[in-house]
Amino acid sequence: MLVAAGFLSGLLNFLILLVSLFLIVLVLIQRGRGGGLIGALGGAGGYSPFGSRAGQPVTRLTIGVALVWIILIILQIKLQ
Repeated sequence: MLVAAGFLSGLLNFLILLVSLFLIVLVLIQRGRGGGLIGALGGAGGYSPFGSRAGQPVTRLTIGVALVWIILIILQIKLQ
């Protein structure tokens, strides 16, 4: 039983790491008041790699990924 719990804990740690990195990228891609990472990398002020109407879907995706991250963290805490 301990082997299965250790494997599940390791798998959750790996999933949390992947979701965390994806969440970081999503947050950096979004345009804030300063233009986000895209503006810092030399992009035009109004330029977005996903088009001009990408704000809403990217925001929804970010919220969804953040919720998945929170659920994974809660599961990891419950396994401890």
